[in-house]
Formats: sequence, C-alpha cells, structure tokens
Amino acid sequence: MEKLEEQIAHLTRTVDDLSDIVARQEAEITTLNRRVHMLMQREGEREASGSGAVVMGDEQPPHY
Repeated sequence: MEKLEEQIAHLTRTVDDLSDIVARQEAEITTLNRRVHMLMQREGEREASGSGAVVMGDEQPPHY
C-alpha cells in the first residue's frame, strides 16, 4: 500500500510539473503568434508602400 502511495505522489507531482510547462508554452506561443502577426502586418504595409528593396530567395537584383 505504501508503494502505491509513493507512486501516486510521484505521478501527481509529474502531472503538476507538466501542467506548469504546458501553461508556460501556451503563453510563449501566444506571444510568438502576436509577434508573427505584427511582422506580417508590417511587411504588408512595406510592400504596399512600394519601398521594399529587399531581395528575397531566388529573385535577381534589378541590375541583372
């Protein structure tokens, strides 16, 4: 019986630890989602203004 109580206590602590980790990850994901949304919005505004002179990927610079 004592062994079972020890196992239950260990499992309870593990569940609590994992719950804390999931809560931290949820907060971090929310922050990252906000940042990505902000960056996409900023990039959209930059593209709309026509001042984006950044070469992306396989695009050739205008002097080619």
